[in-house]
Amino acid sequence: MEFIQTLRDLVDYQQFEQLQQAAGHYYDESLDVEALPLLAMAAAQLGDRQTALRELRRASAELAELSTDALVDLAGAHCFLFRIDAARELLERVLAEQPDHALAQARMAWLQLQLGELERAEQLYRRSAQRANHRLPVWLALSRLNLQRGDLAAAAQALQSAQQTLSQRRERLNADVLSYFQAQLEQLQLEIWIAEENFSEAELWLDDEQVVRDESAWSALLIGYANALAARDHHVAADEALRGALKHYPKNVALHSQLAEMAQLQGRQMQAVQLLRRALKLSDEQQLPTVPLWVRLAAAQLHVNKERARHAAEKAIELAAALQPSESLADWQIKQQQMQAKNALAQVESQEQNYATAEALFKQLLEDNPYFLPALSGYGQQQMQRGNIDAAIELFERVKAIDPAKGYSALINARQFPEDDQTLQRLEQVANQPSLEGSERASLLFQLASVWEKRKDYDKAISLAHSANRATRKFLRYDPTVHRQRCARIRYAFGSELYQHRPECGLREGEEATVPVYVVGMPRSGTTLVEQILAGHSDIFGAGELGIIPQRIQGLERWERHVGSGRSYPDCVDDLDPYVTRGIAEGIVKELRELAASDKPTARYVVDKLPHNFENIGFIKFLFPRAKIISVRRDPRDIALSNYFTDYQAKHGGMGFAYDLEWIGEQLADHNLFMHEWQQRFPGEILEINYEEVVANTEGMARKMLDYIGVEWQPKVLAFNELDRPVKTASVWQVRQPIYHTSTEKWRRYQNHLAALITGTNKKIEWQPIEMVSLPEPGLLNQGVALYKEGKLDHAERCFKKLLHHLPDHAAANFMTGIVYADKGHLEQGCELLEKALAKCPWNRNWRKDLIAMCEAAGLYQRAAELKRQQRKRANRAAPLAAQSADGDTSAAQPLATSAATSAALSGTTSLLVQ
Repeated sequence: MEFIQTLRDLVDYQQFEQLQQAAGHYYDESLDVEALPLLAMAAAQLGDRQTALRELRRASAELAELSTDALVDLAGAHCFLFRIDAARELLERVLAEQPDHALAQARMAWLQLQLGELERAEQLYRRSAQRANHRLPVWLALSRLNLQRGDLAAAAQALQSAQQTLSQRRERLNADVLSYFQAQLEQLQLEIWIAEENFSEAELWLDDEQVVRDESAWSALLIGYANALAARDHHVAADEALRGALKHYPKNVALHSQLAEMAQLQGRQMQAVQLLRRALKLSDEQQLPTVPLWVRLAAAQLHVNKERARHAAEKAIELAAALQPSESLADWQIKQQQMQAKNALAQVESQEQNYATAEALFKQLLEDNPYFLPALSGYGQQQMQRGNIDAAIELFERVKAIDPAKGYSALINARQFPEDDQTLQRLEQVANQPSLEGSERASLLFQLASVWEKRKDYDKAISLAHSANRATRKFLRYDPTVHRQRCARIRYAFGSELYQHRPECGLREGEEATVPVYVVGMPRSGTTLVEQILAGHSDIFGAGELGIIPQRIQGLERWERHVGSGRSYPDCVDDLDPYVTRGIAEGIVKELRELAASDKPTARYVVDKLPHNFENIGFIKFLFPRAKIISVRRDPRDIALSNYFTDYQAKHGGMGFAYDLEWIGEQLADHNLFMHEWQQRFPGEILEINYEEVVANTEGMARKMLDYIGVEWQPKVLAFNELDRPVKTASVWQVRQPIYHTSTEKWRRYQNHLAALITGTNKKIEWQPIEMVSLPEPGLLNQGVALYKEGKLDHAERCFKKLLHHLPDHAAANFMTGIVYADKGHLEQGCELLEKALAKCPWNRNWRKDLIAMCEAAGLYQRAAELKRQQRKRANRAAPLAAQSADGDTSAAQPLATSAATSAALSGTTSLLVQ
């Protein structure tokens, strides 16, 4: 029994690896059955669910042989595996016989906590503490429970009892156990200070500890503080704390890693990527393990840059395969990292729609470990996207057995709703448990809102939706005033005069082998349903929501920054000449054709159903005058509520408006104004479809859409829910269903909660006066560069000066005019213009080199020397950044492909100055 008590002490002290090692020396068929529940707990805590279940089965088979203490241990193993009912049955049996069994009371308290019975849990913990006041875990649990309840005085009192207990037992604990409990106590103290908003006390203590602790220990303390701040919704303060710590320890990998996690959680993906790259670089320098960082980098880049995500996943697999056991890395940890790396690659393959490859990887992972949560979740999500709903549900049920909250959330997304109030109560409690996300977990709250809507408790549903949206708004940078101003600027830029003065731009009839079809509308207006119907036709390929048009707009933005025009989209569209617009349009058509090639290589029409392209119709018609555009309308109240109940998981993206009913109302008004103006600008060219009519008369509306596109009727388009194609939008479940009418007039259930929506919709649409330069002709910079390369200096100068007349600060035009002046012998004037250009684009190293050469040719040696010093300083500052970004996306620095000649001319003029 002394051996068993030693194992129980190891459970108390959270020393699970040591427990496994201790029991392993005696492990055979004759091992004391009392040890089996303890082994099950250790395996569960170390992530080895297979072993945990095996030991649990062995112990359960010997139930009659187990002592009362062993039954409590068996209940503890069930708790560790979240088998709540089995644990409760055992504990009730024990407490019926021994009502004062302290450990049984503590574990029953934990169960009550999971079920949301906070007062009952608090009572049980107190009774347990009174009978076993030497048990540190009980005091810690009691303190944390009172912190959760908001009883800060009781939390502090329990913490004090825990500190006294640790002080009394200090001599009997080994260094690892002592360190573990000391860290727990310190973390709790920090959390209590934060809950009391006693930040100065916490910060002073941390400052004092920074002097006496080593880097690793203090950084761990600081990270715990930052996490506690985030859990109380102080995310800005958490960021500041981590960045402040990096001033002390700028090469600390853990601090960079935690800051990256915080950034990713708040939707700052590119910042997270940069921080992870920095952490990887530092880890390599310090010879620290990097596999987990590569796995996280793959996840961070999954929706940003698939090629980089693949590289990171493959690197993780390569490094994981080479891992060897060591003092700091056990066999089970190596296996875990290898599985995480393989799962990262499976996620990449799934994202790239290489579903067979991804499925093979997921299956391999689950053959090795049927309980590996990331693979179960990832494989289930892939099955959902492909329309295999039953297979997805089976996988999510397996997730639920391991992590109930995560499993229920996934099942709710698949429209498998829990029926009992107790489960919903527990899920709501989980959603309100503090985490890095903050005091509320938005994603689970959104799921619960949909459950209560299904149960027809609409007041409860809207209450949860309010909480979910409020939790997300904390991270948003969406500004409805800025958005409204941008919308006005787009409408102004794409006025009728643009098309009259640029009649040759874009692809004409017969010039494109593939015709783009754009299905636009407010999100949740029915665009996915319309696309599914169209995609059933043999001549039409449904490509889903494509980012191609926004990407080309970003390309224009990059080019304007590259040449330092001082302009951005949409102002710059009047500078697009036929050569450039056709190049952009042909590139889009090529990309659409490649997307269709694998499924429908003969498709003549490709559908892009990005809803917000309604803002980009002017640009689309500029590129494709013959493009087919279908505008989907729906009752705005249904649109509003559908958006408000949808978790877009977009902290900073274009869906920022969807988290506030007033913002949604403003967006609806902006959409109406956009479509009114586009219909006037392009009369008879945009087909308007009402979602309610599609639901009521699917065949009639399908015929109308196909006729508009120009293809023959095919009855199979009505079997849209049977299409074997992936869907990744928020409508992933709905499109697999036949037409259903319950989605219409849902707003009536919430008509008493629409005041904010009505306010936003009816708010007067106002914007600041728009000042926008209109160029008399497009492509003046390109023309001037071409003339300069032909040696026609006067003609080139005339082009550049014409551009400068309208845009006096245009950096590239100033630069090229300066080069022309230099070639004509006016070196000092040329230097002045190059200086002006470089001031606008100080990052352009080639321009700096040319200015240095020109200054030396003009005899301005002091200025040339100063520029060289600046150049060396910039190079030194840029070196670490370049190393950090070696794996990064450099596309932002590239010009548009159709203007490559311009880019070459702007970077190769030095030789002309020294001849």
